[in-house]
Amino acid sequence: MTRQRFAFCGAELAAVYVLADGREELHLAELTGKPSMLYGLPAVLSVDGHSPAAEAYRSGRPLWLNPKELAAYVEEDPHHFPGRVREDSVKPSPARLSLGALPLGHGAQELGCLIVAGDVPDGFSNDRRSLLELYADQVAAGLASAAAHAPGRPAPRPLRGHTLVPLRGGAFILELGTGRMEAHARVLEMLGIPPDRFDGKVETLLESAVPDDVPALMAIVEPDRLTSGPQQLAFRIRRPGGELRWLGLRCRVITDDDGTPVRVLGVVADASYLRPSADEVSIVQRLSAQLAGATTIRDVSQMVVNSLRGPLDASRVAVAELEADRLVVTVLDPPDPQAWPDMWRSEWRSEWPDASMHDLPTLQSVLREGHVSLWPPGADLEPALAGIGPGGLAVLPLPADGRMVGVCLVGWDGQHRFGPEERSLLTATAGLVGQALTRAHALDAGHELATMLQRSLLPRKLPSLPGGVAVARYLPATVGLEVGGDWYDVIPLGDGHVALVIGDVQGHSAGAATIMGQMRTAVRAYAVERHPPDVVIARANRLLVGMETDLFATCLYVDLDMEEGIAWFVRAGHPQPILRNPDGTTAEMTVEGGPPLGVVTDTAFPMTEVGLVPGAVLALLTDGMVESSNVRLEDGMRRVCEALAMADPADPGMMADELLAGVNRRDDDVALLLLRYDGTRARPMRTNWTVWRLPNAVQHARRFAARTLRSWGVEAELDVALLVVSELVTNAIAHTQGEVQLDLTLSADRLRIAVNDGSPRSPVRPASVDWSATGGRGILIVEATTASWGSVPLSGGKQVWAEVPLATTRTAHPARAATPPGV
Repeated sequence: MTRQRFAFCGAELAAVYVLADGREELHLAELTGKPSMLYGLPAVLSVDGHSPAAEAYRSGRPLWLNPKELAAYVEEDPHHFPGRVREDSVKPSPARLSLGALPLGHGAQELGCLIVAGDVPDGFSNDRRSLLELYADQVAAGLASAAAHAPGRPAPRPLRGHTLVPLRGGAFILELGTGRMEAHARVLEMLGIPPDRFDGKVETLLESAVPDDVPALMAIVEPDRLTSGPQQLAFRIRRPGGELRWLGLRCRVITDDDGTPVRVLGVVADASYLRPSADEVSIVQRLSAQLAGATTIRDVSQMVVNSLRGPLDASRVAVAELEADRLVVTVLDPPDPQAWPDMWRSEWRSEWPDASMHDLPTLQSVLREGHVSLWPPGADLEPALAGIGPGGLAVLPLPADGRMVGVCLVGWDGQHRFGPEERSLLTATAGLVGQALTRAHALDAGHELATMLQRSLLPRKLPSLPGGVAVARYLPATVGLEVGGDWYDVIPLGDGHVALVIGDVQGHSAGAATIMGQMRTAVRAYAVERHPPDVVIARANRLLVGMETDLFATCLYVDLDMEEGIAWFVRAGHPQPILRNPDGTTAEMTVEGGPPLGVVTDTAFPMTEVGLVPGAVLALLTDGMVESSNVRLEDGMRRVCEALAMADPADPGMMADELLAGVNRRDDDVALLLLRYDGTRARPMRTNWTVWRLPNAVQHARRFAARTLRSWGVEAELDVALLVVSELVTNAIAHTQGEVQLDLTLSADRLRIAVNDGSPRSPVRPASVDWSATGGRGILIVEATTASWGSVPLSGGKQVWAEVPLATTRTAHPARAATPPGV
C-alpha cells in the first residue's frame, strides 16, 4: 500500500478496488492520501455485499455520500462498511467527512471501483463530482493499461515505478463564452508553466504540447466541435528542459438550459504508462538501422512497408513521393490493384499508380499542416482515401529539411481504434522515413532524374474511346539504373478513328528517353494531321535519320476505325501484335514489316489490313516483355499468348496485370498496350463526291447531297444540310486550288458534312460584315445553322467540317450504305 500524499478537488484519500478473478470480489489494489480519514479498509469486498464500492460497481453509477448520508450508511450496516470513520481526535470529524464511490470501466470492461473521501462538510459540489468522475476515468485508463501489460494475472497491479492513482493530477475549468481558463496549480506544474506566467488563456497551455498533438487537442476545446458526452485524449508535452512527457486529458461539457455549451470541466493527469513499449522502441530502432543503409527510393519504401504492416496488423500500406501536384507511389502493399480503391486502379499505368493531388483534398490539407492524422472507422473521407482504410486510416506526412517530401498511408479493413502508443510510433517513423527519402534522392539522383524524365514523356491518362477500352502498363528495368526508351500512345483522330502506337528506342540512357519523347511527339503530330499510317511512319523515320544520332527505334502503328472494326497496321522492326478473338483463341498476328526507324532514309513501310470483331482484344508490347538474356523471343510470345487466352476480357486492366505477373527480373523496360474492341451500336453511313471545278459545281454537289440524304431517310434536316453544302463547297472552290472532295457521314444522332481541299489555310470567321460586302457571310451562315464546325489539317491541305443534329435518333443500320444514286 502506498502512503503518498493525494489531494484532488476536495478528496484527500483515494483507494482503488479491482475486480478479482471470478468477478465475485473486489480486492484493494492501492491506497493513497490520508489513510487516517478511513482506517481499517478491508482488503477484500464481496461484489454482492452492502458497501459503497460494491453498490457503485453493481449499478455502474457513482455513489455520493455527504457527512449526514455517510453517517446513516454506517449506522445501517456498520459491520460491512469498508473502513470506519475515526471518532477520536484525528480530524476531520465524522460530521465533516464526505465520500464518493466511482465505478471504473463499463460494459464488457468492468475493472473495479474508486473510493475517494475528503473534509467536505457540505458534500462534493456538482463541479467537483464531475471532475472526480473524470479523474476516475483516468484511473480506469491506467488500470486497463496495467491489465494489458500483464494478461492472465488475477488482478491488475501497478506497473513498476507507477501507481494506479495518478498523483500529479490537476483540474481546469474553461469558460467558453470568454475563453478564459482557470487551471489548478498542478496542471501548470505538469506543463512546466510558472503560475505567475499563466495568463488564463488556453493557447498558453497548448504551446507546451508537441505540434503533432495540437490538432487533436484543438478538436476537444473548440466550442463548435464540443458535444455533451465526455471527451478523452492522450497527448505529449515538451517540458522546458526538453523532457517528453505523456499526459492524459478527460473533459466534460456543461450546457445551459437550451443545450448550448457554456463550460468545459477537465482533468489532466500523468500518463507515463503510455510511453512506448520495448517492442515499439525496437521497431523504431530496427527501422532506423535499416534505413541508414538504404540507397534507393524503392529500398526505403519497401523497408517502411515491412516495418509497419506486420506489427500494426494493417491491411494496406502505401509510400509515395510528392512531385509538384502529383503523388508518385513508390511501393504499395499488397501490390494487387484490386486491393485498392477505384481512383488508384484508374491511375495504374506503370508498376505503381501516380495520382493528382487535386483528387485528394483531405490529403492535401494534411500535408499542408504536416502532422500525423488518424481517422477512425466510418470517417467522412473522399472515396480514394476511405477505401484504403474503411476500418481506420493513418496518414503520415514525411518531413525532411523543413518541407514535406512524401506521405505514408496505413489502412485497416477491420475496425481499428488508435492508441496513443501507435501515434507515437507513427510519428517517430515519419521523421525517419522523410530523412531517408532525402538521402536516397541524393545517392540516386541520376537514376531519379532519368526516371522522372521518362515518366513525364509518357501519357498520364489514356483517352476514353467510343466502342472500346484501352489500358497501358509500363515497368522500368530492374537490372541497372539507366532508363529506357519504351513508349506508348493512344491518339483519337476524329471521324471514329483512333491510332495506337507502341515503340522502343535502342539503349538505356537519358538520351534514349529524350529521343523517345521526340519520336512520340512526332508520331502524334503526323497522325493528327491525318496522314495515312505508312506515311506517318515514313516521316517519323526520316525525322530520326535527320537527328544524326546513333540510336534507332522500333515502332508499331495501328489506325483503327472504331465504327467499322477495320485496322491498318504498319510495323517498323517491332515485335508482332497479338490478337485474342472473342472465343478465347489467341495467336501472334502476321503483320508485314519494314526496318527499324532511323536506319535507312528512304524505305517502304507496307500496310496490313485486319478486320476486328466486337469482343476481340489487341495486345501491343515491347521486346522487354517477351525476350531477355534467359528467355527466347518465341517462348516469351508463347507465354503471353497463353496468359492472354486465359485472362478475363471483362476487365482489361486486370488482363494487363495478369500478363505482367510473370515478368519478374527485367533486363529491359516493358511497355504493354491493350485494346478491347467493343464496336459501336449503330454503324455510320458514309459516302463522298469529288467536286469538279465546273461553273455549276455547287449545283452538282447539292444534287448529290440531296439524293444521298433522301436515300438515307434524312428529310427534316435536308434544307439546312444543303445550305451548309453550298457554303462549304463555294468557299473551297473560290479560295483554294486543286481537288475538292465532299464527304457525308450519317451517325446515330448527327449528320457530318466535310469538304477537303488542297489549301492549309483555315477559314477565318469575320469579326463583322458590312452591308455592302460581297463575301464573308459563308462561315457565319454555317455557324448559325449547325451545332458545331471546325477545321483540321490533312496531308497536303485541310478539312472544313460541320455537324447537323438529327431530330430523331437513327436506329442501328445493318450495313454501310450502298453507292448513292448518281448525279
